[in-house]
Amino acid sequence: MPKTSQQPLLYMEEYRVKQDPQDYGLADEVFNIDIFKQKLKVTIVRNDDEGLEFDLIGVYPAVANAFRRLMLSEVPSMAIEKVYIYNNTSIIQDEVLAHRMGLLPLKADPRLFTYRTEESPENGTEQDTLEYELKVKCTRRKDASKDQSTFDEIYKNHKVFSGHLKWLPKGKQGQIYTESSVGCIHEDILIAQLRPGHEMDLRLIAVKGLGKDHAKFSPVATAYYRLLPLIKLNREVSGKDAYLLQSCFSPGVIGIDENENAYVKDARYDSGSRNVYRYSHLADAVTLARVRDHYIFTVESVGALKPEVIFIEAVKVLKKKCRSFIDEIEAE
Repeated sequence: MPKTSQQPLLYMEEYRVKQDPQDYGLADEVFNIDIFKQKLKVTIVRNDDEGLEFDLIGVYPAVANAFRRLMLSEVPSMAIEKVYIYNNTSIIQDEVLAHRMGLLPLKADPRLFTYRTEESPENGTEQDTLEYELKVKCTRRKDASKDQSTFDEIYKNHKVFSGHLKWLPKGKQGQIYTESSVGCIHEDILIAQLRPGHEMDLRLIAVKGLGKDHAKFSPVATAYYRLLPLIKLNREVSGKDAYLLQSCFSPGVIGIDENENAYVKDARYDSGSRNVYRYSHLADAVTLARVRDHYIFTVESVGALKPEVIFIEAVKVLKKKCRSFIDEIEAE
């Protein structure tokens, strides 16, 4: 990616990060809303089943980090909060089992539910609570012969999966939701392994919560960002040196043409290892930098909400916080 006067750069030298001499950094910049609107840009790079990748351009680090923290901690989701254990004869202790149940990801859309309050009844209501049960008993199969060696052939229900959870509708929930819309996102999550005589009988209560209260309420598996890499070749690198240079970067970053000359193919996915500085004859051939106001965001959803919805919800939370702060200032 060619350097332009609009790109504030941070140069990655062998042992330090150096600021561009023409870039005075954020300390001396006076915030201007019109300039901010002009520079701000959001570009979707990838949006599929694996997650969302987008570029957030022209913002301060505090703004980028605010979105990251909001997606992790303040966008709500539904999770199992209480576990009533009526019977547990497995080898897993009750408190460990309850913790495992709380981490099961649920499909339920948190926007359709309300937060529980102190006035809410202990069992909850149809507006703020989902209820499940887990009843599994391991037995030996009657038709199993002595020659069979696999546990699936010998035992019945010897593995307890998330698919064993059964939704218990409260009130009119059965008319509004389906079990597939409020059950576990994945039905093959292994909870425990049993043997004949082992049994589980649980009742589970799921509520709406925030990741800042407990990680089980976080709607994302991961949400992180990094600065856009910029790589520039200062001179021609060819032959064996070209292949050596290619090996110093992540796959796909450096390409080699038909004349065995190296060129920058796609600097976006460079990991920033700086391995090129290990070779003195190549150290001067490359300039490594980062664009300090260009953030590459990667968001992977747990599954209840799509990644793009999570980001939009984070924007709404930030907007609400700003509105509340402005109202407090104006009140004074």
